[in-house]
Amino acid sequence: MVGTRSLLGAFAVAALVAATATATAWSGGLGASAAAADVGAAAATAGCGRAPTLASGTHSIQSSGRTRSYLLKVPDNYDSNHPYRVVFGFHWLNGTATDVATGQTVQRDVWSYYGLLRLANNSTIFVAPQGLNNGWANSNGEDLTFVDDMIRQLDAGLCVDTTQRFAVGFSYGGAMSHAIACARPTVFRAVAVQSGGLLSGCSGGSQPVAYLGVHGIRDGVLNISGGRALRDRFVRNNGCTAQSPPEPSQGSLTHRVTTYSGCSTGHPVVWAAFDEGHIAAPQDGATGDSGTRTWVPGLVWSFFTQFEGSTPSPSPTTPSPDPTTPSPGGGACRVSAAVNAWNNGLTEDITITNTGSSTINGWSLAFTLPGGQSIVSGWNATYSPTSGQVTARNVGYNATLAPNASMSIGFQATHTGDTAKPGSFTLNGAACTVA
Repeated sequence: MVGTRSLLGAFAVAALVAATATATAWSGGLGASAAAADVGAAAATAGCGRAPTLASGTHSIQSSGRTRSYLLKVPDNYDSNHPYRVVFGFHWLNGTATDVATGQTVQRDVWSYYGLLRLANNSTIFVAPQGLNNGWANSNGEDLTFVDDMIRQLDAGLCVDTTQRFAVGFSYGGAMSHAIACARPTVFRAVAVQSGGLLSGCSGGSQPVAYLGVHGIRDGVLNISGGRALRDRFVRNNGCTAQSPPEPSQGSLTHRVTTYSGCSTGHPVVWAAFDEGHIAAPQDGATGDSGTRTWVPGLVWSFFTQFEGSTPSPSPTTPSPDPTTPSPGGGACRVSAAVNAWNNGLTEDITITNTGSSTINGWSLAFTLPGGQSIVSGWNATYSPTSGQVTARNVGYNATLAPNASMSIGFQATHTGDTAKPGSFTLNGAACTVA
């Protein structure tokens, strides 16, 4: 498992501290090639409309005088006339590109690419770069240059949507994602920084970019105070209203998600704090990582996919109401639910898939809880009432659900003996298939 006990021991902590000093001292310029790909101006890449020159597997590239490598996952039934979203997944210290691509350190396949591969349903190109010395020190900006070079190769060989590039990473990988937010804010649409720190530098760092931060309140490797500082840079850059978001209490084994208000259009900031340590796939109601029960992939995926077909505006506007009012009709949908129960408590993970041909803008999912069950907390949705016939409604960052896309929501509840899951679900008033 990826966690404090197995991932980063005393040696790794020392290495991270040393890397912080090295990376913070460096400041470099924006790569010329990647800088030209402005997030506000969609353009078909050279790889569109032609046979792909890249396939799934390991690829090598020359960058800053070194041979670097990355793992690539191209969607099944790839269509060269369709521009694809691209997600870069950066590994942690002493992790590997293979760890990210397979998900093997948490749960093989289920946690591939930080759990996003299974949610993407062949809608996205995934990239797992390999760091030098299994880290992302980014000395003299060489890892940023590596990213620029990968982008150039991907754009030439595949059909890429230049407005839909994203970065996600845990620990050192989170630090690298933060460095990308600082130095490539017009190249990447959004980043997700999981339990990161200022380890890979922050060249630039004054422009807005959509930012999601996730951090454990009991992180003994990279203290949550550092994660808050990374977040607050983009609270300022994005013009959001400053606040101290609520965080769960120690011992609660829950998480709290806050969407900042007042942010400039297209540049949201979301903060998720959880009651655990330095782990990558936290779950509510239990300790340690879990590939199937973690709420993080659903949060990250919803955050990334909200930008599909949109571009940011440079000026702040009044935020739309939260949650979004659902559009009429529900379209075709599929829902799967999984329950993990103990004594008098349980958690339920719900995955919603849009099986229709139209994008859902604003959603509400209705279902009936068995007698004796009562919701005490939830994630990725608001829930009302807490028992009986319940309606889960989208929150600000996951109102949109594209065709064939999925999102995960869930809740923690008490029970008096009946731990069954709901037998049926309706999305915006239309019955869903139950998987």
